[in-house]
Amino acid sequence: QLQLVESGGGLVQPGGSLRLSCAASGFTLDYYTIGWFRQAPGKERERVSCINSRGGSTYYADSVKGRFTISRDNAKNTVYLQLNSLKPEDTAIYYCAARVGYSCYVSGYDYWGQGTQVTVSS
Repeated sequence: QLQLVESGGGLVQPGGSLRLSCAASGFTLDYYTIGWFRQAPGKERERVSCINSRGGSTYYADSVKGRFTISRDNAKNTVYLQLNSLKPEDTAIYYCAARVGYSCYVSGYDYWGQGTQVTVSS
């Protein structure tokens, strides 16, 4: 069974950090672009960051540029999203997704994880 599982979410104070992980089972991530997306209550799902299969191309939404870093370890079949300088507006459910070919739009991703909650609050 092909599955993506996110972990690492939690409650953090403004200015804090978290590292999200996206682990694959049932398939290898080597050939897939991985995207991170988030959805806050009452809002549409939005793209946050993505990385191509070899890790040579990355994208960041303007709202997270300079604060979040995406990386991948294909040997561990895992992609990470480092979240620094967190703000209350970063509060959302964060999802990872996989697709063949490089694109960071929400549509076109074939496999999705169940999401991990990130809450930024004092």
